[in-house]
Amino acid sequence: MSIQYDADVIVIGSGALGSNAAHELAKAGKSVIILEAGSRIPRWKVVENYRTSSRKGNYNDPYPNQPWAHTSYDPDYLENTGSFDFRPGMLKLVGGTTWHWAAAAWRYLPNDMKLKSVYGLGRDWPIDYATLEPWYQRAEEALGVSGSDVEDQSGQDGGKTFPPRSKPYPMKPDAVTYMNQRFAEALEPAGFHYIHEPNARNTRPYDSRPACAGNNNCMPVCPIGAMYSGDTHATHAERAGARLIPEATAYRLEKGAGNKIVAVHYRTPKGEDVRLTARYFIVAAHGLETAKLLLISEVANSSDQVGRNLMDHSGSGLVFLAKEPVWPGRGQIQQGCFLNWRDGEFRKRHSAIKHSVGNAVPNADVTRRLLAMGVTGPELDRRIRHDAARWMSISTVYEVLPDPGNRVTPSSKKDALGIPGLSVHYNVDDYAAAGREVAYEDYRKMVAAFGEEVIEDRTGWQNRDHLMGTVIMGADPKDSVVNHECRSYDHDNLFLATTGVIPASGVINPTLTGVALSIRLADIIRREI
Repeated sequence: MSIQYDADVIVIGSGALGSNAAHELAKAGKSVIILEAGSRIPRWKVVENYRTSSRKGNYNDPYPNQPWAHTSYDPDYLENTGSFDFRPGMLKLVGGTTWHWAAAAWRYLPNDMKLKSVYGLGRDWPIDYATLEPWYQRAEEALGVSGSDVEDQSGQDGGKTFPPRSKPYPMKPDAVTYMNQRFAEALEPAGFHYIHEPNARNTRPYDSRPACAGNNNCMPVCPIGAMYSGDTHATHAERAGARLIPEATAYRLEKGAGNKIVAVHYRTPKGEDVRLTARYFIVAAHGLETAKLLLISEVANSSDQVGRNLMDHSGSGLVFLAKEPVWPGRGQIQQGCFLNWRDGEFRKRHSAIKHSVGNAVPNADVTRRLLAMGVTGPELDRRIRHDAARWMSISTVYEVLPDPGNRVTPSSKKDALGIPGLSVHYNVDDYAAAGREVAYEDYRKMVAAFGEEVIEDRTGWQNRDHLMGTVIMGADPKDSVVNHECRSYDHDNLFLATTGVIPASGVINPTLTGVALSIRLADIIRREI
């Protein structure tokens, strides 16, 4: 007598990673259920919320923040016990946090994946770049990535495309803005190499999404959907036959015979408890929530590494006025960067460094600063025009190393459903701090080459919303949560589709890598069912 299941596969989380995995399985004819703790909200409503909000700088504000599905800015949801206020901008709704990302879609370098072997620090991945490359291509095609096929993305100006690619990007990049052209020209004599940032943003109609129209509020929402967000593949998965259940907060994974996961328990906003069974389970929440679910379920943690090794690209910033008008705010909010410190022998001494050039309309920041300085009347109008045309914003990120002491655990505080929130203990490591000193010298060079007045050049540590390490991948089950397939070492039918598996942070946004791994694990499950 065969066992009856509610689905072949249950996916917990409907963000970009979970929805891509669900879509791959559903279109292969597998029965799939997607559970999402948050609600479903149409794009027009998010745009309206943003337009009517007085808190334009809070990128979580246009999105639901419900008693059973908090955003991570809610103080009742996330508490900190370390020296750093770890508060990433994560969302809970159908489509997940890629509703308000900047859509940077980078590949890791081969050396990023063997940091320990090459530079003697951190950890190696249990797979290499060549193994992941075809899945990177699949992920770029799924998200619709535009990028340059002729650049050395290591920042070392090696004269050839790097890292190696099997195919071109699905779309050509946008033309470089005037601001970035002028800044790159000014910094080239100082040895800075401008790199076009690959971006999950359409430069032509693609996958039923329009081309970017340059609305310039990618964060907190692209009003027309030219920028990829996870709701795209949540919808694709449903059309392929998956069943999506919003407002369904998973709170326990149930173990059964053979140490397999046999069921997931979720709770509705009305407090109703539901149990669902499946052959396979994919936890596709973000790096904090995935670890929390495993910990409160008491699964997948024979290594005692669940929730540990938390990494973010803890960052700093530079703001200055350029010596000439460059008119930021035209086109996408993030287009290019300087990667002189992405790879090299220096990584034995200090972190890799990435300097991104911000391109958001700066008028609100400019005006707040001038009002605080007491500037009013006609002079205020003149200064807004002058400063906004010259506003240069650099967002710097630093590579960090996995540290078991940096961790997330369930909080003693509980939400409206009685499910624990998050407690985070995080300290920025000396490796990143050494990199910051190098970046400060870069700031000095940037201002000398192109600056008129420094606004801010030594910020405190900043969040970068790149959650890695909490369910770390590795070759040894004694110090790792999942293997190279993203399969739990403890439960062979449990897979984790989250950037939390990433064991070495590098210095680039991890989302594309997470999607590549998610498509790959879906293919593994497809072949096993």
